[in-house]
Amino acid sequence: MTGEVLTTAEMARADARAVARGTPSLTLMENAGRAVADAIVARFRPCAVTVLCGPGNNGGDGFVVARLLDEEGFTVRVASDGGHTGDADHMAARWSGLTVALTPEALSGARLVVDALFGAGLSRPLEGAAAQVVTALRELPVVAVDVPSGVSGDSGLPLGDVHVTAALTVTFFRKKPGHLLLPGRALCGEIVLADIGIPADAAETASSSEAIGHKKSLYENTPALWRYPWPQAAGHKYSRGHCVVVSGPAHATGAARLAARGALRIGAGLVSIASPPEAVAVNAAHLTAIMLKPFEGAAGLAALLEDKRLNSVVIGPGLGVSSPVRAAQTGEVAVAGSRDGEGRRGMDVSGETRALVDAVLKSGVATVLDADALTSFRDDPDALFDRLHDACVLTPHAGEFERLFPGLLEASPSKVEAARAAAARAGCTVLLKGGDTVIADPSGRAAICANAPPWLATAGAGDVLAGCIAGLLAQGQNRNMGGFDAACAGAWLHGDAAARFGPGLIAEDLPEILPKSLESLAKRLATPRDT
Repeated sequence: MTGEVLTTAEMARADARAVARGTPSLTLMENAGRAVADAIVARFRPCAVTVLCGPGNNGGDGFVVARLLDEEGFTVRVASDGGHTGDADHMAARWSGLTVALTPEALSGARLVVDALFGAGLSRPLEGAAAQVVTALRELPVVAVDVPSGVSGDSGLPLGDVHVTAALTVTFFRKKPGHLLLPGRALCGEIVLADIGIPADAAETASSSEAIGHKKSLYENTPALWRYPWPQAAGHKYSRGHCVVVSGPAHATGAARLAARGALRIGAGLVSIASPPEAVAVNAAHLTAIMLKPFEGAAGLAALLEDKRLNSVVIGPGLGVSSPVRAAQTGEVAVAGSRDGEGRRGMDVSGETRALVDAVLKSGVATVLDADALTSFRDDPDALFDRLHDACVLTPHAGEFERLFPGLLEASPSKVEAARAAAARAGCTVLLKGGDTVIADPSGRAAICANAPPWLATAGAGDVLAGCIAGLLAQGQNRNMGGFDAACAGAWLHGDAAARFGPGLIAEDLPEILPKSLESLAKRLATPRDT
């Protein structure tokens, strides 16, 4: 499938499978080097280039790059300490140009550096001559072969204090997680994915896991991964689904309205805000196309959700886990350590929030749980997990994730593995938010989002995302869009809308840009089919 991502071990198996099926390994190396050289020629005028070549296959690719750039009129020197084996030794023998020792002096006069020291499979920090040369790179533009040396191809994390920061990275056949996860994505610069002759079906075998009995697929989140539920010619607002967003108290209603607006703009046919009595007036003052459904307490919410025409729910934004307002009204003493969203001490209302969550989950309606719906279970995550069903989507940021899954992120080899483990534990889709949002379902299927701009880090953006996902869940009830696909589609459209707006974005802008993102998606996919 387009956009599949392979771990470094899976990539090695795909490479080996290509060779076993008759593609010479030297041909793969020549093709890899040519892909890097072509990318350089397309972006840089002929200049002085130093190619840093390590001892393995990455270094072999580098010797090919050196030879081809020399033919294109670049002034090339290779910096290497030798020790080449196998195919790399063969390509080194074909290089007839200048070779110097791998020292910082090798960079003298260079206008461009090619990093062919180590590939994605490196698992130890850079040391010795390699570390010294990389430290000396400073402001020189670097083109990395496969991944920047010193960066893990599986986690995107630096392997030590010294690593390459590239302007351009050329990788082969499939991207690795480290190309998409931060900080690896930023350290790669522009990423070019090149076809070097590995058969497409080599990935299918490479990513199969006999140990677990199924394929743990990983993808870059793009529209090739999911299908937006375009309106049908004979459709109506009810066939587009009805999404309900549970509002917080009167002083904290904005988050619910942001979520509701996101659900409406992403295509839900109807959106309602379920509002407690004290918040009805303030919500009503701000709503037009979004309807208002009053309820009182968990019992009232449960009764409201008995309506089988309701297709999805968002719960959590603005609900609160502590309330300074109620503490002031009742005169009750604040619970030690309890804080509301603004860091002020307040009365613990986690129990009230948990009761509302319980009412929603018992309804069986597809549910997006965000913010306070997650934090309210911080003292007993298992109580939440026991209530969840497979039509749920959890959308924690790193802090909320840590409260529900203590120590998991730090103990996992990568953010992808942490999200997978969390989804397996929760029994539903988990979307772990961040600049490199990861989405996983209990089967091990996962996707990495790489289209979110940095200005998406703004208050309320997560509320809009929760609404987007729930809006898609509402539409997808009869269109085969479950939690994983809705989370992937919602996250991609959310990121695309932010990128279209640009710097200065605030959460209120996101729903209003979503129609442009949908328009662009429709053009990208040609004419939407009436299915």
